[in-house]
Amino acid sequence: MRIGLAGAGRIGARHAVALGALPEVEALLVADADPCRARDLAARLSPAARVRALDEVEELFAAGLDGLVVAAATDAHAGLVERAVSADIPVFCEKPLASDLHGTFQIMAAATAAGVPVQVGFQRRFDAGNAAAREALMSGRLGWLHTVRSCSFDPAPPPAEYVPSSGGLFRDCVIHDLDLIRFVTGREAVRVTAAGANRGDEFFREHGDIDTGSALLVLDDGTLAVVSATRYNAAGYDARLELFGSKDSIVTGLDDRTPATPLPERGPEPRNAYCGFMDRFADAYDAELRAFVDMVAGRRGNPCPPEEALEAFYLAEACEMSLREGRAVGTDEVRR
Repeated sequence: MRIGLAGAGRIGARHAVALGALPEVEALLVADADPCRARDLAARLSPAARVRALDEVEELFAAGLDGLVVAAATDAHAGLVERAVSADIPVFCEKPLASDLHGTFQIMAAATAAGVPVQVGFQRRFDAGNAAAREALMSGRLGWLHTVRSCSFDPAPPPAEYVPSSGGLFRDCVIHDLDLIRFVTGREAVRVTAAGANRGDEFFREHGDIDTGSALLVLDDGTLAVVSATRYNAAGYDARLELFGSKDSIVTGLDDRTPATPLPERGPEPRNAYCGFMDRFADAYDAELRAFVDMVAGRRGNPCPPEEALEAFYLAEACEMSLREGRAVGTDEVRR
């Protein structure tokens, strides 16, 4: 099949490698708002990857694509997805589908009307540990669930110029935890309470953002879920999920590369800590694109449709409202 890739930046380059390794992908056509970046990416990949750079993103829609992967800048997502859907091209899109709820609804309506599948990139659903945690809970191994804890700790803050268009910590980062909690537990949150702090670089505060945040979610069966996130975890990238039940407790993301030191210390043990999310979730990124190609080929259904992304967006909006207004927010307050 012929797959298009819109966006040749950091995540686009990661997706290009994964797609190029799939035997079904006979041709990978790459385009970027900066044509030089697309050409550089194509040149860096081996000839076996079957990659060709295009001069304009517009050319993707006349290239006879079987599927399109959108990894461009966030503000370009909605337009690219809508163009693909109108051209009857299945789409994989990095989150978010759009920068706001209105844009998300528009894409959902367009995809539904056209009958074209749109898969949203929440890669943590494809992490082997997270998938096993979901199975363990559903099997009854944990008994009834009472507490969930999820964390997303970045080793260093993003560039200052990224923050104004990021959407804020909850929409940009914590949304992955929110989606994962829904996916693993199979429950919906009915109320959230969020708090945040700024103790690092001033540019977060200048743009109305926070560098550290936490949220307490009350799920519809009474389970409590706690999410923590920060832009400053110099020990390394840390993304864990913990489930505590009446019969057993389990954790994902805890291994010899987890950037946390147990006390009392047992001596100087070398630790190759995760350096970032693409390192920690490398296998998950490969698996979600494998799932996309399988979906395009008709071998499986859509593992993460826009409706799922919308639910995570609602929770992120509720967190932002709680942070801004300093109160608990019912999720029905943000639904439309």
